[in-house]
Order: sequence, then C-alpha cells, then structure tokens
Amino acid sequence: QVQLVESGGGLVQPGGSLRLSCAASRRIVGIYTMGWYRQAPGKQRDLVATLSSGGSTNYAEYVKGRFTISRDNAKNTVYLQMNSLKPEDTAVYYCNLDPGSRSYWGQGTQVTVSS
Repeated sequence: QVQLVESGGGLVQPGGSLRLSCAASRRIVGIYTMGWYRQAPGKQRDLVATLSSGGSTNYAEYVKGRFTISRDNAKNTVYLQMNSLKPEDTAVYYCNLDPGSRSYWGQGTQVTVSS
C-alpha cells in the first residue's frame, strides 16, 4: 500500500505561479508512472502531466510550456510547477501513482486562479 499526500494548492492571481507537491509514504521502485490530474466542478478528471520511472514526461496540450512535472527520488516526492496560471486552471489537482497493478490517488489539493 502507498499513500499519496498532495500539498501546495491555494489562491493565486492570473499569471501567477504555484508548485504542487505529492509525497509518497514509501519509496516507489520498479516500473511506474506518476502523474497529476485535475477536476473542475461539474467536469471529468483530466490528465495534466505524467512522469515515468524512466524519466519520460507527457503533458496535456493546455499546459504545455507552462507546467513542469519533476521528482525528487530521495524525498519520494513528485512536483508540479505551474506558471502563467489562468482562471481555467482552477480545479482540484490529484496526484496519481500507477505501478501497473493498481492505481493510487491522493486526496487532492484545490487550486484557484482568480483576481
């Protein structure tokens, strides 16, 4: 079992930045993918960015050039650096771990972009 805990959400003005963190309860080994998803009110949960154990990244078109996913293996933590935030980025952001056998989710962290 792995627990994922997100942090770093909050209220930011348009054009601002936030960095989300996702800390895993233990070291993740083997082949896996970690990622960030988001869900706005009344909408489905959508992919934002993923990072494989091999280092490959994948971004949704609407965040390319603005968001960056990274990890610190020593801290068992994945980050999402979000720059040039827009009101349409407002959502609950969820961390996901997929080691292939099952999918783990964090509890989510709210990001609100508003002036």
